[in-house]
Amino acid sequence: MSRLAVLRTTQLLLGLVAYGVAIALMVQAAVGVSPWDVLAQGLARVTGIGFGWMTVILGAVILLLWIPLKQRPGIGTVLNVLVLGTVAQIFLSTVPAPEELWLRIVSFAGGLALLALATGAYIGSEFGPGPRDGLMTGLRARTGWPIWVVRTGIEVVVVAIGWALGGDVGIGTIAFAVLIGPMVHVTMPWFSLRDRIDRARRAEPAEGAPA
Repeated sequence: MSRLAVLRTTQLLLGLVAYGVAIALMVQAAVGVSPWDVLAQGLARVTGIGFGWMTVILGAVILLLWIPLKQRPGIGTVLNVLVLGTVAQIFLSTVPAPEELWLRIVSFAGGLALLALATGAYIGSEFGPGPRDGLMTGLRARTGWPIWVVRTGIEVVVVAIGWALGGDVGIGTIAFAVLIGPMVHVTMPWFSLRDRIDRARRAEPAEGAPA
């Protein structure tokens, strides 16, 4: 395995683990969570399944929706489904949630910042988008609607369903919606390996050419 492959794999795994911890921190804050986590919380409360495990199940269901949209998952997509919820479940099961409001606010803010870093890391590894991102881009390709329309529509629907099932909608949900885009815009260039990946691919011999 080349050094670049090791770097990409390490960045992917660290990013996904950090993402799972970030989700757990925001859930523990209990001031509102991201739209998809609202849905996972609602389904978890109705079914009695742990939040983290429900996140895994939900990710797998979303991945199945890629089939009619003709989206192709990468190894990062599959690991996204398996790792995020598992890490979140372990964290929630072992780390006590803060009780004081100021600590909960710190927990949410820390989780949001960590999630922005983690998103930049796993996307920058170039191993495939997460299942929710792929659903968004797949629907955009099939409908021709602007990406912001597709994303907003999806998130409004999942928040509404999650809230109706008892998911945690609050000021944190609004803060996430407003802040995560600009934050990820900042962090993604920090972890981008695009130039190095492109150079490595150009250096590979063409198929059928002598090595």
